[in-house]
Formats: sequence, C-alpha cells, structure tokens
Amino acid sequence: MLIKLTGGKIYDPANGIDGEVRDIYVRDGRIVNASADERVGQEYNLKGRVVMAGGIDPHTHIGGGKVTIGRMMMTEDHIGNEVARTAITRAGCGHAVPSTLTAGYRYAEMGYTACFEPAMLPANARQAHMEMGDTPMVDKGAFVMLGSDDFLLRAMAGNKGMEFIKDYIAWTMHAAQALAVKVVNPGGISAFKFNQRQLDLDEKHVHYGQSPRDILLTLARGLKELGVTHPLHVHGCNLGVPGNDETTLATIRAMEGLPVHLTHVQFHSYGTEGDMKFSSGAPRIAELLNKNTNVSIDVGQIMFGQTCTASGDSMRQYGNTKSAAPKKWVVMDIECDAGCGVVPMKYRDKSFVNALQWAIGLELFLLVDDPWRLFLTTDHPNGAPFTTYPHLIRLLMDRGFRNDMLQKIHPGAQAATILHSIKREYSLYEIAIMTRAGPAKSLGLKDRGHLGGGASADITVYEDKADREAMFQVPELVFKNGELIVKNGVIVKSVQGATHVARPEYDRHIEGPLRDYFDRYHTVRMSNFRVGDDEIIGHDKGSIIVQPSKSRVKAA
Repeated sequence: MLIKLTGGKIYDPANGIDGEVRDIYVRDGRIVNASADERVGQEYNLKGRVVMAGGIDPHTHIGGGKVTIGRMMMTEDHIGNEVARTAITRAGCGHAVPSTLTAGYRYAEMGYTACFEPAMLPANARQAHMEMGDTPMVDKGAFVMLGSDDFLLRAMAGNKGMEFIKDYIAWTMHAAQALAVKVVNPGGISAFKFNQRQLDLDEKHVHYGQSPRDILLTLARGLKELGVTHPLHVHGCNLGVPGNDETTLATIRAMEGLPVHLTHVQFHSYGTEGDMKFSSGAPRIAELLNKNTNVSIDVGQIMFGQTCTASGDSMRQYGNTKSAAPKKWVVMDIECDAGCGVVPMKYRDKSFVNALQWAIGLELFLLVDDPWRLFLTTDHPNGAPFTTYPHLIRLLMDRGFRNDMLQKIHPGAQAATILHSIKREYSLYEIAIMTRAGPAKSLGLKDRGHLGGGASADITVYEDKADREAMFQVPELVFKNGELIVKNGVIVKSVQGATHVARPEYDRHIEGPLRDYFDRYHTVRMSNFRVGDDEIIGHDKGSIIVQPSKSRVKAA
C-alpha cells in the first residue's frame, strides 16, 4: 500500500531541505519517489506540521550490567514512576534509570527511532544485547569497550604490531556484535587495578608501560585502517576533575588528524580559575574543535534533578563516591576487560559546581560552529535522563528562555559563565542535524536520519509550536519502518527494532592466541564468549543490519 504524507514542512539536512513544503510517499517501509497519478492507500494531511526523520541518540546507556545495577540500587527512582500495562504496552517503571520497556516507549513517544549503547564490555555483551533486545520501538546498536583490556595492553607492551592488533579489534567487534569501538579512560580502568588513582594523557601505566596517548593512537589508527565508519569513541582521561580542560585540549592535538569522537565533553571541560578553583574551559575547547575537523563531540549536558551516574570508568567513579546522593554506590572489577562504577547523583541549580556544569554544556553547544560534528546528548543517565531533551532543545533555540533559566542558578555560576553574552539560537534545521542527520552520518546509517528515496520510513511529525519544549515533548505522529507507532504522544503499536552491527575483516589466525589466552585467564571459553546471530534474531525476536564493509587498509 502506498502511504502519502501531504504538505508538511520538511527538515531533511542530509538532502539539503530546510523547511520546504513537500509530500512524502512510503511503500513497504521505505520512502519512495512516487508519481502523482499513483493510487494512494492512506493519506495524512500534514499542512503546517514540521516533519523530520526519526530521532537518533548516538550515546545513551540503555543496556549492560552497569544499567542493571543502577536499576537495582535506585529503588527510589521507581516510586511514582510506575507505568501501568495497557492493551498495547507492558508495565514498567523508572525515571533516571527506566526499565528496558519504559525506555523504549519513552524514546518513541518523544519521536526517537534509534538509540545506541556506548559502553558494552566484551565480557558483558550477551547481557547488553538481551537488554537492548528487550527495549522495544527503536533500532539499537552498541560500541564495544577496548583500551583497558589485558589482551590489548599485553599486545601493545609486547610490540605485536598493528596487523595483530587490528585483527583483535575486528574479532572483538564480531564477537560482541558491535557497531563501533569505545575507549573509556584509556588504560585508566586497568591502572586502577594496579593502585594508580589517576592516569593523565602521557602518564605510563605502571604495569604495561603504555600511556593513554599510545592507546588512543593505536585504536584510532586501527579503526581507520579497518574501515569502521564511526571513529574511535573516546571517554578521555580525568573525567570530572578540575583542570581536565588542559587534558582535553592535549587529547585533540594528540590525535594527529585521525578521526575521533570525544564523548560527554561537558564533563571534560573544567578549568581551575576563580576562588572555587572551578571554571569553564568550554570557550578554549570550542575554539580548538572549530579548527580540527577530524574531531566530533557529544556534550553530555547536565540538567538539574535526580539521576544516576553509570560508567565503565571505575577509577573516576571511585572518586565520585563522596558526592553520591543518596549515599550508596557500587564500583567493581570485571574480569580481564575493565570495570564499572554506579553512583547516584542529584544536580542542584543552587550548587555553584552543578550550576556551572550546566552552563559549560550550553556554552559548548553554542560555541561549536558545525552542528554536523556536535550531537545532542545528556549521556543518559549520567548528566540527566534522556526525557529532558525537549527542555534542552528549548534552551538552545530560545535565548530569552535560556537567559530566564540562567537567572535562577547560583549567582557565582552566573558570574563565571559567558552564557548571557551568547546570542546564538539554534534553528529547526540545525536541531535536525544534531539529532538526526549528523548521528546517522557518523554511525554509517545510510538509510536512517534522512527522508530521501530509499530511506527507512522512520518519520516524526510535530506541531510547529512557539514553545519548542512542548513541541518536541509530544510529537503528533511517529512512523517506524512506515508503520504508525505513536499518535499525539501515545503508543498505538508496539514494534521491535533492528540491531546494527559492523563486521570488519580480520585474519582468523588471531583466534589461536586468543584461544590460548581465554584458556589461561578467562572464566569462560572463547566459543561461549561470542554472541551468535541466533541469540539476537531468535531469543530477542529481533533482526540484524550489517553495515557494509569498507576495504581494509594495510598498516604503513
């Protein structure tokens, strides 16, 4: 059946369409170029409505052990946030760390159709995929964590060479069913196990003798030569530490022009100026980002209220335990891979530090010139739940509203930020880049994030309201693969999204040393470590979309 969406204002940056009134045709779940005389089976009149592709969240913690720990710890988060079962949806709960079901429903109700878990440990990949498989409505995928894993650090220390390391990276991506690779506090999670309490960019790991710079360059080069689309996804050194703006600047310079994505940069943009020895490094970082087109970022905006931080960065999470609210936390080691830390957090607008963190994130959004290299995130749930996105969008689009909110925060933070002097207001076109076209391009999702012919018919329709928060909070219509799944913010059909993976080539000879390593050091056999296609397709009732492979490049 041919479906026609008539007369909407289309915002489709991937195809250069900025608010033009056009018709969209959908057949068999795809956007098609239909002729005017073709018979239409169903038509939606979208006159005056804003039409975008389905939203894409490139960094949200929706699966894996740390999220499960957060759900178990935060019993307070469930009370008052229960969701009753309906004829279409199942029961759930949670706000900061919602259940899998609730997370999928809330994303869809907000107009999002794809979400990506950015920190999947290889040893925990099976659980992560089970949780993502239990998250309805949205496509998903995960970035596998490397950089503190014992096998990689041994290989680097033993000068095994780039081809060996590339084979290991690619094998791990296959085994974990990953779309990309993430590094968290490169080498730092491992160093914490050897009683190091910090690891700066050029500081050597006490046991392996490798620095974070060494690890970053090795992984970034490996991914580029393997042809993986999304660049190395980097959670840098010294998260949350005053003075880490210098580390972030040094990290950008250290990448030698290699493609890299720096994540939740707000948490890495802190200076040491002023009486409180805490200041904004956002202007300097934004200036350098604007000059280095090999670097993309997401912000990790904090929003005021209760949330729960959940990270593989056990070193830094251990340091954050003193700020836990409520006072409980978990920090743990995970086999030979890495570790994790879960620390509840409540951000307060009357706290100088929290208020300045809020302002720093907004400074980054407003000072980075290119929205194609800047993605809208709160590092859910670390900075705030993803359900705060509509409020964040209004802050970016409405300077008057932003300045009103600025007047409510700690006076010292108001004086320490340049936010009041920034006149920039985001357009709908730029919001569509940051939340749709940009993430799709970065992740290599060729048929997502746009409304051109052949694209998957993931489409969101909004009423064009002056109050942008209200507009983005409750879309009128959301289509997933051409099926209407949300109407006026209410789920009308429950669907299961696909899992996106990348499978770069590798030499199977790597399996010999890996098998020996597993037999000696791991508690599971290598054959049981690998997540099979059938586990995602059968057990999780899903499907797999394999990103087309690029040609592998030999190391220089």
